[in-house]
Amino acid sequence: MRVLVAEDERMLADSIAEGLRGEALAVDVAYDGEAALERLGVHDYDVLILDRDLPGVHGDEVCRTVVEREWLVRVLMLTASGDVRSRVSGLSLGADDYLPKPFAFEELVARVHALGRRARRADPPMLERAGVRLDWAHRQVFRDGVYVPLARKEFGVLAELLRAQGAVVSAENLLEKVWDEHIDPFTNTVRTTMMKLRKKLGEPQVIETVPGSGYRIP
Repeated sequence: MRVLVAEDERMLADSIAEGLRGEALAVDVAYDGEAALERLGVHDYDVLILDRDLPGVHGDEVCRTVVEREWLVRVLMLTASGDVRSRVSGLSLGADDYLPKPFAFEELVARVHALGRRARRADPPMLERAGVRLDWAHRQVFRDGVYVPLARKEFGVLAELLRAQGAVVSAENLLEKVWDEHIDPFTNTVRTTMMKLRKKLGEPQVIETVPGSGYRIP
């Protein structure tokens, strides 16, 4: 899942981003409304965490633009005002969910995951293929019943491959969904991560390279 955090309080924005990366999500950050719109126009995000009181382009205007341009991103609006009138106003702009500040990070994570499921076809609690089982709830992976400890990006790559149900996933798609905007598109990161993932999953190899196209678990 790829998330954009649009929040002008830099410490809060960076803290949210770091916490979500710990959940194996790809996260970008924008500190004002204009930067948020620029990123939304370039990347396909699953969830936008949107501070309503952004400087420059107001959060309300960002939300209106998302609706007008029919971007598929789900919007979780954050605000310091949590009264009923404010919540109704935010939702009427097109936000999918509304969370007043201060909030518990665990609740934010739960809401992001819930919106992410609505942004695409819902994943089952377990993804399984070729003897590999990925447990979303506990962030665990097993190969033929044996626990396989994976780093965050390895977990994210494996999830995308399993989610594809045998279809080929390109390196570009993996960069888009598992890494953030700071990754060099010409990097060998995907190949390096794939090598580590294959080694950890062990023999016989379950991830197949399709020359010129990408990777798959047949």
